[in-house]
Amino acid sequence: MTPPPWDCGHSRAVLHVDMDAFYASVEVLDDPSLRGRPVIVGGTPEGRGVVAAASYEARKFGVHSAMSAARARQLCPEGVFIRPRPDRYFEVSGAIMAILRGYTPLVEPLSIDEAFLDVSGCRRLLGTPPVIAADIKRRIRAETGLTASVGAAANKFLAKLASDLEKPDGLVVIGPGEGRARIAALPIERLWGVGKVASVQLREAGCARIDDLLRLDAAWLEARFGPHVHHLRELAAGIDDRPVVPTHEAKSVGNEVTFAEDIADAAQLRTVCDELADKVARRLRADDLRARTVVLKARYPDFTTLTRSVTLPEATSGGVEIRDAARDLLEQRLGRGRRPLRLLGVTAANLVQPGEGPAAQGSLFGEPGRERNQRLDRVLDEVSGRFGPLLRRGAPPVPEPDDT
Repeated sequence: MTPPPWDCGHSRAVLHVDMDAFYASVEVLDDPSLRGRPVIVGGTPEGRGVVAAASYEARKFGVHSAMSAARARQLCPEGVFIRPRPDRYFEVSGAIMAILRGYTPLVEPLSIDEAFLDVSGCRRLLGTPPVIAADIKRRIRAETGLTASVGAAANKFLAKLASDLEKPDGLVVIGPGEGRARIAALPIERLWGVGKVASVQLREAGCARIDDLLRLDAAWLEARFGPHVHHLRELAAGIDDRPVVPTHEAKSVGNEVTFAEDIADAAQLRTVCDELADKVARRLRADDLRARTVVLKARYPDFTTLTRSVTLPEATSGGVEIRDAARDLLEQRLGRGRRPLRLLGVTAANLVQPGEGPAAQGSLFGEPGRERNQRLDRVLDEVSGRFGPLLRRGAPPVPEPDDT
């Protein structure tokens, strides 16, 4: 049966909006002298940072995200290295997400710079999905000065794949019933869930293109790769029934920092741990969340990574409680001896909202120490909101990474 066309209003319509080289584009927007130059946002080549984003000019040299900054310098000696400005990126992201929610409440952000939209119910008022997609691109450019690539399709997988086909500033439409034919000749790596290891294995089995998954015998593929291959075959056929989910509950909130030089000094590590815990606690309070578990992450110079966790007596967003838990994990549970660290992180997990479950109810009678700590938290939040986070004496600045 031929699927109904979009203009009849019965088929599903999903858009995927993906900003082009977002961090780098924001830097160029704020400093027009960078236009046309290879901009690399992330750590410095002199340190041990990594690339967070690269402009398309830098990508021509082979620079990409997650690459070490030192390697990026080797590939692109003329690159302009810029430290990330998370607050500015979140500000611009907020403006973009507000534009998207002006079209439909069914907006599912995937990250700071991309989101799905279900526009199935908007067609009578706003037009066909390609028309809506073009208008979104126009508004984002007019109101933010940035470009976005948009994919329009009948499901999330096809929409996301489409948005990546003609970057930057692309608009690709895969109409109802066109998915399988449009993606058949694309490399197998284009399928969700096919990473580097899986792609090698699939290619060795004769699956170099997406349609090879449908050409080969399904039972033979399952015997070789397991039941997960059925999901890959559905995607290869252009089938994806997952809905656009407007909100996601946070599972954890964390901050971590990679040091420019390994740190062995216990007092300095304690200070960094305290600052990370303070940042996590502030973010919990800002989102009206409490944590039942505190997790400490530590990485040694040989890249061995350990995590230690503790479950708290009560869910909390208190700076003192989270700081004390993280400090105890560092000093008592890590068992690192005198070994230096190259990375330290603190994460709050098992999150609840105030009043959820018995663990979050607190004591029946107020405790003077707790009330004092809560007043201190409110004061620190107010000061941080006005002037930015306060650094403890001797503590290095700790960046604000993405949620873990």
